Amino acid sequence: MSNTLQLTEQLIAEVSVTPEDANCQALLGQRLSAMGFECESMPSGPETFRVQNLFALRSVKKADATNSQVVQDAPVLLFAGHTDVVPTGLLKNWSSDPFTPSHRGGKLYGRGASDMKSSLAAMVVACEEFLQAEPSPLFALSFLLTSDEEGPATDGTVVVCNALKARGQRLDWCIVGEPTSIKTTGDMIKNGRRGTLSGKLTAKGVQGHIAYPQLAKNPIHLVTPALAELVAIEWDQGNAFFPPTTWQISNIHAGTGASNVIPGECVIDFNFRFCTESSVDSLQQRLKSVLDHHGIEYSLQWTVGGLPFITPPGEFVDIVQDAIQHINGQEAELSTTGGTSDGRFISQICKEVIELGPPNATIHKVDEHIELSELERLKDIYLQILKNIQLHLQSRQQQSASHP
Repeated sequence: MSNTLQLTEQLIAEVSVTPEDANCQALLGQRLSAMGFECESMPSGPETFRVQNLFALRSVKKADATNSQVVQDAPVLLFAGHTDVVPTGLLKNWSSDPFTPSHRGGKLYGRGASDMKSSLAAMVVACEEFLQAEPSPLFALSFLLTSDEEGPATDGTVVVCNALKARGQRLDWCIVGEPTSIKTTGDMIKNGRRGTLSGKLTAKGVQGHIAYPQLAKNPIHLVTPALAELVAIEWDQGNAFFPPTTWQISNIHAGTGASNVIPGECVIDFNFRFCTESSVDSLQQRLKSVLDHHGIEYSLQWTVGGLPFITPPGEFVDIVQDAIQHINGQEAELSTTGGTSDGRFISQICKEVIELGPPNATIHKVDEHIELSELERLKDIYLQILKNIQLHLQSRQQQSASHP
């Protein structure tokens, strides 16, 4: 059994449904500490929803005759991910216990096999193999782990990022281990994500008897023309990295349940998935102008789930692309599609963030699994990225020495 598979199975065996971490971060912390990482536990949230967070850092140290000193200006690579998983659903629908790793047909089954305990194991083992061959790399290594990615995400990565920002922690590059691939690990990486802005619109009317509409005011009738206009709006045209911003209604609630009562209010839940061509303020103002134009009495509640971010092609993307080309013999597709991830928080303190993980065909499903060959491929890609960063920095160092 490979080290990557062994660690993945250990993690799957931990029942870490959000916000539980079980023993995952302790297992990973032990492996990281053995490599020289300084591990810091950063729990957050109320006792009823306690979230476990871990930040680990292996600094670059320059040794002299008497001691070693941290190299403050060394670049830092961050590996990020989550130890929590979504609920399993009815156990009777699973072919095997979701928290007992099992093998069938060259596949590893278990909750978190793809999302994303396999990524965490591959990251750690890649670091172990890299540091065995390169014990004094030119860059620092760090890990950010949370048990609140699949949940509300209010006491997880965002809390750690705020703390790191406050202390001035340097972060140059980040790899988030989300399952981004389609058929083969590395065939697609996310170099950005759209922002998400949710709203709750309450259109107000006057409740009354349905037979006497002149004595009431139906908020459904009042708000419908405005909704039709909002559905038809082109919010922006997107850009080279993002598709156009979209606006979608997810729920509409009105009425008392009786068929002879005009409701007094209508509540509409909606969401923007927006690109860098739009901002939270511009979307809010444009939506409000439509409602005001239609003369609706209303109230609005807004929730910013995350801002859009992009890591454009450049040195870091090239390093990742080259690593995938080396292992797979094919170029990875860059994409910003899909939902949100903790990359939205990390991008606020780290300029270059990419997401790279295994195929996502079975994530959140019954009988979640990963091909054993894909598990090793993922570790090999992470390892090659580490090697490429070291080679890149060595080349930069040599150029600097030859051109002082």
